[in-house]
Amino acid sequence: MKGLSSRLKLALRLALRELRGGLSGFYIFLACIALGTGAIAAVNSVASSISDAIAAQGQSLLAGDLRFELNNREASPDEFAYLQSLGDISVSTGLRSMARLPDGSDQSLTEVKAVDPAYPLYGAFEASEGGALPDLIGKRGDAFGTVVAPLILDRLGLKLGDTLLLGKARLVIAGTVKTEPDAISEGFGFAPRLLISREALAATGLTQTGSLVENAYKIRLKPGSATPTALQAEATKKFPDAGWSIRTSDRAAPALSDNVTRFSQFLTLVGLTALIVGGVGVANAVRAFLDAKRTTIATFKCLGAPASVVAAIYLFQILLIAGIGILIGLVLGAVAPMVAAPFLAAVLPVPAEPALYPAALALAAVFGLLTTLAFAILPLGHAREVPATALFREQGFERAGLPSWPYLAAAGTILALLCVLVVATAFDRFIAAIFLVSVAGAFILLRLVAAGIAALAKRSPQVHSPALRLAIGNIHRPGALTPSVVLSLGLGLALLVTLALIDGNLRQALTRNLPERAPNFFFVDIQGSEVDGFRKLVSTELPNSKLTEVPMLRGRILAFNGQDVSKMEVPPNARWVLRGDRGITYAETLPEGSLVTQGEWWPANYSGEPLVSFSAQEAGDLGLKLGDTVTVNVLGRSITAKIANLRQVQWESLSINFVMVFSPNTFAGAPHAWLATLTDAGATAAEEATLLRKVTNTYPTITSVRVKDALDIVSGLVGQLAVAIRAAASVALVASVLVLAGALAAGNRARTHDAVVLKTLGATRGLLIRAFSYEYLLLGLATAVFALAAGGVSAWFVVTRVMKLPSAFLGDVAIGTVVVALVMTVGIGLIGTWRVLGQKAAPVLREL
Repeated sequence: MKGLSSRLKLALRLALRELRGGLSGFYIFLACIALGTGAIAAVNSVASSISDAIAAQGQSLLAGDLRFELNNREASPDEFAYLQSLGDISVSTGLRSMARLPDGSDQSLTEVKAVDPAYPLYGAFEASEGGALPDLIGKRGDAFGTVVAPLILDRLGLKLGDTLLLGKARLVIAGTVKTEPDAISEGFGFAPRLLISREALAATGLTQTGSLVENAYKIRLKPGSATPTALQAEATKKFPDAGWSIRTSDRAAPALSDNVTRFSQFLTLVGLTALIVGGVGVANAVRAFLDAKRTTIATFKCLGAPASVVAAIYLFQILLIAGIGILIGLVLGAVAPMVAAPFLAAVLPVPAEPALYPAALALAAVFGLLTTLAFAILPLGHAREVPATALFREQGFERAGLPSWPYLAAAGTILALLCVLVVATAFDRFIAAIFLVSVAGAFILLRLVAAGIAALAKRSPQVHSPALRLAIGNIHRPGALTPSVVLSLGLGLALLVTLALIDGNLRQALTRNLPERAPNFFFVDIQGSEVDGFRKLVSTELPNSKLTEVPMLRGRILAFNGQDVSKMEVPPNARWVLRGDRGITYAETLPEGSLVTQGEWWPANYSGEPLVSFSAQEAGDLGLKLGDTVTVNVLGRSITAKIANLRQVQWESLSINFVMVFSPNTFAGAPHAWLATLTDAGATAAEEATLLRKVTNTYPTITSVRVKDALDIVSGLVGQLAVAIRAAASVALVASVLVLAGALAAGNRARTHDAVVLKTLGATRGLLIRAFSYEYLLLGLATAVFALAAGGVSAWFVVTRVMKLPSAFLGDVAIGTVVVALVMTVGIGLIGTWRVLGQKAAPVLREL
């Protein structure tokens, strides 16, 4: 043990002495590690800052300590009395409806929020024009005040003091929304905010039986009360059939928190891809560094240094330099939340004070260290086994074969630890596992591609051009750059192609494919007394249109097979089914566009126990099967139905689809509204505008949603996400460029020998430049073809199997990929080669 300690101390001392000469040869190493570590640290630090801000600002984001939400009904007297006993209470009602000009010439869909004078219990509501909210939205003669989002003014051409109509009520615009403390906790809205008093809401006549409204009861607890979590459990136990959704201030925005975590995981995996690509650069840099140190290594061995000490010397150097790169990355990650805060503050909660996030930084540091070790150990093993005589003979480390088994075992163990860490820290471990399998498969495939390129070059027919003949020979000769170039560039390009094709197909679906198949309008909250008149109006305005109507209720899933869903472990991709209230319906016959995959549809005039048809995909995700029971709460009443059949649902059609369709007898006599879609492929924009105006003026309580407008909003959001995704992907591409530069630099010594020998034999500089250019051109083109194939298959799987959308191969992505690959390989290759061609022949020939 003492001997081992002294050897390690000696190795460390010698390593530090060698590093006095600077970091020459390790700049690409440093850049790769700093880039990958920095990307992971930055993504996780920003995500942690948002999550911490949500937790710290929970009361303001929720506008209460507790939030009880009821859909389509108000709290019963007993329920309301219980809520009042908890502390101060504020009641608000949310719904979507059409705001219109007094002359009926224009209208806009709005997210209506009606509040009482106590709102908000925490935080502060601010209007741009100032003033207290109760004064701004109070009654003004025969009208009521309203505070609106600035977008409403822009859409309808209004200004402060102007009048608009909502349902049967007249509203005067008293201000515009500047700060709404609980907006984030209420989720994403497809329409701009319109804030009114609850008195004004009653005057609108919008809250009729069956209307889709959300009543929120926000509580500020009395001093000394039990914790919000304890009261949540108490309320659930005291009112088991209430069907309310209860949220506490420590989980003020669960959907947002989950989405931030999910998106950060995706970006972390992209950053990890950059780090793994950088790992190839680490291997190349270590190999080139050790190759340059061959004389020093030989001297150590000739002076009696054991091979283990030689390996330890350079392992210490690698770890020290990796530590510098990791430190640079951590600094970048630490400042990322401060840089991102001003840009995120308008849409997400951010910390009030700058802070460090040790867990995020530690995770990035461990990823960086493990990646360095995993890719540096094998080159170290090769250097350890090369005899001193071979080193003095100017031979490098190109010899075939693998290092000894301890180095292989160490590399395998570290890679296994890296994989375990990736899966253990992932939000969705299945996705993380797929990522690891994909990366491993990509490495193997890239190796096979490189071997295939070399084999094709070796078997290619004789060509007359000396430059092209030299290029083809360079591709398959021993120690060729082919594996390094293909491996370094292929993974980054394949990732870029995958993301570009997913983004392009998604945009194409939102702007071209979906609008062609989707209905023109959704009409919500059609009352039973309005159905006949509504049909006549539509048939008059658009006689060739197709109108589809279904009964519409809202219900919350409480239990599967009697087990409380809140206590179940649900896969992330199925949680949306259980989050909040779901739209549900009943039907006597199978809905159009659906296909029963298991079981049978109930017969006409069925009157037995309640039955339900469940979407097959969601049932599979939730582990449900035929004969299982589903308990839902509708209008305060809990109903249990047996799954009679599973059906395939085409969500991408944007037609009327429901996760659950019940047998008609389940809701016999229950009050409800109607949902309708209108489809007319030949309708012009003017005809759509006329219909929308007449429906809004004739039936003010019907909410009209133009599908194209909703798709435009979604397309804008996708565009914003694409910017972040492409920025992350660019990190991987930059890492690929660095690795490519390192791979070419690693082969410069062999290139120097080749160039000198060829020049001695009469080759001109122009001939050598053409030969190297052809070589880089062929390698870049082959890598681009692989990236297009691998990225195309990956994007096809994501688009068709995950997103359930049609997939197409996009020509502009293919052309761009080929251009990028050729520019990088030829450009970077020639930059490095130019210096090689300038080497004097005599010094090189003396060393051969």
